Amino acid sequence: MSSAQATRKMGSLKAQKRFGMAWRLAVAFLAIVFSLFPVVLIFSTSINPVSEVTVTKLIPDNATLNNYRRMLGDPQFPFPLWVWNSIKVSGITSLLVVALTSLAAFSFSRFRFRLRQPLLRTVLLVQVFPNILAVTALFLILLNLGRIYPQLGLNTHAGLILVYLGGAMGFNTWLMKGFFDTIPRELDEAAYIDGASSWYTFTRVIFPLVRPILAVIFILTFIGTYGDYLLARVLLTDKSQYTVAVGLSLFIGEQYSQRWNLFAAGALMAALPTLILFYLIQNQLQSGLTVGAVKG
Repeated sequence: MSSAQATRKMGSLKAQKRFGMAWRLAVAFLAIVFSLFPVVLIFSTSINPVSEVTVTKLIPDNATLNNYRRMLGDPQFPFPLWVWNSIKVSGITSLLVVALTSLAAFSFSRFRFRLRQPLLRTVLLVQVFPNILAVTALFLILLNLGRIYPQLGLNTHAGLILVYLGGAMGFNTWLMKGFFDTIPRELDEAAYIDGASSWYTFTRVIFPLVRPILAVIFILTFIGTYGDYLLARVLLTDKSQYTVAVGLSLFIGEQYSQRWNLFAAGALMAALPTLILFYLIQNQLQSGLTVGAVKG
C-alpha cells in the first residue's frame, strides 16, 4: 500500500470517527432535551403567579416564589408533614426490604434444601398479580388486624409499611439472589474452614461484597413506595397521616385549574428527596444493576 493510499485510508477512518461522535452527541442532546423538557415546564409553571400550563417564556413575567412559600406555610395543607411521612414510610420500608431480601437471597443462593425451587417460583409468581387486584383484600386484612393490634391497622404508617413489604419481597429476592450467585463459593468454604458460622460468613464475608445490589434494592423500593398513590390513598384516611402523593392529589381536588402553579411547586419540592438519595448512592447503582445479570 502506497503512502497516498494509507493517508486516504487514515483520513477516511478519522472522518468515520468524527461522524460517529457527532451522531452520538446529537442523540445524547435530544435525549437530554426530551428528559428535561417536562421539568422545565413544571418549574416555569411553579414560579408563575397565574395558574396556567401554557408556557411562552422560560421565566414568566412577574415570576415569584410565593407558590413555594404557600406550599410550605399553608396550615390547611401540611405539605412538609406529607413529605416527611413519605420519607419515613419509604425509608423504613426500603431498609426492611433490604434486610429481609438479603437473608432470603443468601439462603436461596447458598443452601440446598427441600422445596427450594418451588419456593423460588412461588416468590416470583406472587409478583405477577398487580396490587390493584388485592386492594380490597388488603383493606379488609388491615381492618381486622387493627381490631387486635391497632398499631398495624388502617390509617397507620406501620400497616402501610407491612403491605409494602409483602409486595416488594418477590422480585427483589430474585434480583439479589442473582448477585449472590456471582460471589465465589470458595469464600464461604474458606470461612467455614476457619470455623466461621453461616451467620458470621454472611455478615462479615458476603455482606460487604453485595453493597451495590443493596443500594439498587434500596433506591428501587424507595422510589416505588415514595410515589405510590393507590395503596396509600385506600389505607390512609387521616390528613396528618397522608403521604405526599395522596396529599397533593387531594390538595388540588376540584380546583385543579386554580392551583396548577401551586401543585407544580409542590411536585418539584417532593421530588428532591429521591434526587438527593439517587445522587448519594449513584456510584453503587451501575455495578449493582449489571453484575447480578451475569448469573441467575
